[in-house]
Amino acid sequence: MVEWKGESRLSKRKSRARAEPTQKHSAAWLCSSEAFDTLTCQGYTSLSHNPEIMAGVDTIARLIGSMTIHLMASTENGDIRIEPKALGKKNATSEGVEEEKKKLGWLARKVDIEPNQYMTRAALIQWIVRTMYLDGNGNAIVLYKTKDGHLQELVPIPSSRVSLEQDGEWGYKIFVDGVEHKPNVDLLHFAINPDSYYPWRGTGYRVSLADVANNLKQASATQKGFMASKWKPSLIVKVDALTDEFSSPEGRKRLLDSYAMSGEAGEPWMIPAEQFSVEQVKPLTLSDLALDSMVTLDKRTVAAVLGIPPFVLGVGDFNRDAWNNFVNATIMPLAKTMEQELTKQILDSPDLFFRFNSWSLYSYSINELVSAGAEMVDRMALRRNEWRGWLNLPPDADMNELLALENYIPADRLGDQGKLLQNGGENNGT
Repeated sequence: MVEWKGESRLSKRKSRARAEPTQKHSAAWLCSSEAFDTLTCQGYTSLSHNPEIMAGVDTIARLIGSMTIHLMASTENGDIRIEPKALGKKNATSEGVEEEKKKLGWLARKVDIEPNQYMTRAALIQWIVRTMYLDGNGNAIVLYKTKDGHLQELVPIPSSRVSLEQDGEWGYKIFVDGVEHKPNVDLLHFAINPDSYYPWRGTGYRVSLADVANNLKQASATQKGFMASKWKPSLIVKVDALTDEFSSPEGRKRLLDSYAMSGEAGEPWMIPAEQFSVEQVKPLTLSDLALDSMVTLDKRTVAAVLGIPPFVLGVGDFNRDAWNNFVNATIMPLAKTMEQELTKQILDSPDLFFRFNSWSLYSYSINELVSAGAEMVDRMALRRNEWRGWLNLPPDADMNELLALENYIPADRLGDQGKLLQNGGENNGT
């Protein structure tokens, strides 16, 4: 997890009150499993080991990781996706234009396709989201390497190697393996839920989800123990306690084997009426323990804290409106945070920015896509090939022009329609 090094009088007194351990040994020990077992309370449940919390976080991570990242440019006619072949300075030499094209093309591919040689964009984005929500306690650090002005790699740094420290009144430093880094030089710092006193530091969800995580762990242990328990008899057999055989465990086992054990399912028992009396009882069930309702309430709490629909955690049925609201209210704000960090740290032009493509995240029916596309085509707001792209159909060479009016002719031929000519057309009867 990301470590926070704050300054306080109490910490200074403590540091003076005991001998300072060797840095190398102490750092190695703090990163070990022994340290985790020693420093955590008994019964502690980390968020990353809770199935319900992991299911919610994984859903958020997969959705954001599935979105492509476009390199965009602000123009007088609106925001457009950059095509490197079309860019270049007006008065630049052809050599300069080509160099700029290569640089932008390389940048777009690096961020969206292969941020480093070992990971895809989807894998890196998912790692960032999971780290912010879980191990990083609201923070995720990524190292970006450049060479000759070209982005080379985006390298994720495990939160166990990272610490944050205040620098002056408003600033802060990032330490990776004890080495100081400036956050605005070679590191990307993604953060959620900014701290009230140190807004540059994320806080995550550890505090708000700690109790509910322990409740869910206890419910799971209770259910597991209940199902594995031997003490759920459905029959009570009353035996004359004065018999000699009943006085010892071996004797009771022999009586049970002699009279109660059967080799065939459904075979009746043959027992002496004067020695045995059999009564049927109804054992407790999980419903009797009200465990299901408590688990449902805890799952709803997890869903509310993470901002996900309850049905993602198995509570209730799928609701399309709730899903689309989830994309708008949870996924996109988090994506915007990541867009801004990528733009602020990597791009040096005020006209360039990164944008996640959220089109595929929303829940639409095929009929809605067809109807909406038809209306936009009719209003010259969409080309038919763009419409076909919505439906994952390949482009058609004859469908790349805008159509207008009821005759559906190309826009550049609107003047050829007879009804628009002042004196009428040759075949209009006038």
